[in-house]
Amino acid sequence: MEPVDDLESRQQALEPIQTKRSAAREVEGNGEKPEDIEELLLEEEEALSPVARIFHEPCLNVYVLAISGFKTRIDVDVVKANLGHTLLKHPRFSSLQVKDMKKDGEMKWVHTKVDLDKHVIVPRLHTIDSPDKTVEDYISNLSITSIDFSKPLWELHILNIKTSDAESIIVLRIHHSLGDGMSLMSLVLACTRQISNPEALPTLPVKKTSNPDPVNSGRIWWTIQLIWNTIIDVLMFVATTLFLKDTKTPLNSGQKKGGVVGPRRFVYRTVSLDDIRLIKNGMKTTINDVVMGVSLAGLSRYLNRRYGEAKEDKGATEKKNNLPKNIRLRATLIMNVRPSSGIHGLAEMMEKGSKAKWGNKIGFVLLPFNIALRDDPLDYVRQIKATIDRKKHSHEAMLTFFIIKMVLKLFGTKTAAFLLHRVVNHTTTCFSNIVGPVEEISFFGYPMVFIAPTVYGQPHGLMIHFLSYNNKMTLVFSIDEDTIPNPHQLCDDFEASIKLIKDVVIARGLVKENSTK
Repeated sequence: MEPVDDLESRQQALEPIQTKRSAAREVEGNGEKPEDIEELLLEEEEALSPVARIFHEPCLNVYVLAISGFKTRIDVDVVKANLGHTLLKHPRFSSLQVKDMKKDGEMKWVHTKVDLDKHVIVPRLHTIDSPDKTVEDYISNLSITSIDFSKPLWELHILNIKTSDAESIIVLRIHHSLGDGMSLMSLVLACTRQISNPEALPTLPVKKTSNPDPVNSGRIWWTIQLIWNTIIDVLMFVATTLFLKDTKTPLNSGQKKGGVVGPRRFVYRTVSLDDIRLIKNGMKTTINDVVMGVSLAGLSRYLNRRYGEAKEDKGATEKKNNLPKNIRLRATLIMNVRPSSGIHGLAEMMEKGSKAKWGNKIGFVLLPFNIALRDDPLDYVRQIKATIDRKKHSHEAMLTFFIIKMVLKLFGTKTAAFLLHRVVNHTTTCFSNIVGPVEEISFFGYPMVFIAPTVYGQPHGLMIHFLSYNNKMTLVFSIDEDTIPNPHQLCDDFEASIKLIKDVVIARGLVKENSTK
């Protein structure tokens, strides 16, 4: 692995590269059929999508990490044997990204033979302080390195070290140009199977549709509101791109300018999904509303503490606390507007070679957070629910995707990357909530304890992911160490916020304590 630098210097090492003709000769030399050669040539003709090229710009050179804990130690040979008929069946995981100098340096996918010894990495870790700190430091160090462009842009790190959460850890690192986060997570889950039924894919909860289109007399007003909300949201997006910035707070004061991204610290905390469900049932809302309400509460608690570091702690209330008035703090929600193939479609693709929808098609939703301490903890959930319901009644994600697409067509990749960087850099944080398997699963036969997806390379000082799995919810924080020097305290604030809201729901008799369905 080499230090992160700009795309141009990274790609100079690729020349000379394997051409279509030389690749075809290699296939013929291996005794493969002519139709295999034709398939290879067709794959090599495919250019990187415009959005995939954006993720190679220095200001948005983003990587996705999937950190997983396991109940047993991992046999490296078993993993390598299984990768051959799973991940490597996906063309993105067995292709180089190279420049076609005959077409002004346009980047293309070029099929290659994958050497798993260069992708499966088993480091020798020396525990100094504690196993947990050793693993945390190792994963953090990945954020100051990049993957060599002379191989497909993914790696799998196997850490056979016992921590407080698991007997071993696997870190799958993938460059964001290979696909959007949801598709990449679906691909990983498509490589897993249920513990109770080793032949069955994981079961994901079915998303219930809500807010159906109104009928008759209500449709006109509903449509007017939809159009108005969309116009306001798009104008706010444009204003954010041009000049509108969030208030400087301890959560974004360390964000870098000019595309410079510092080292990241990745911390995660697993909580009970039953506690989240209990709050959901008591307040008659959704899991997503609850986790966002918990986020609002956790961030408010954390900021109140940071602003009061030089003051004597005399307790805080809604009217008397350390928070400045009128903080503008927004989260960027990056939405994939392309329908996902799902884990069944991706599993079939790996098993039978069928086609599956893939690629980066992203839009933005800017979600405002009203940072404040509340005497009634349930107000955090009520307030964020009202904001989310308002955002659902808008085509903000689709329209912002269209804006990005038009900028790409008219002005090119660098301008589009600059626009996206401005949006991200003018907001404070980024959120993602992923629905995971409802039952215990295994990865190549190894039972999973937790899954913690995250990213690095973005300018945000804080990015938060939630992933549900087997009656648990994992909170994952990707943190710029210069911005948030005490990341575990932030985890504590989120966990304490869940307990606080849950206790109030029970105390008011809104739901029975064992009501978690």
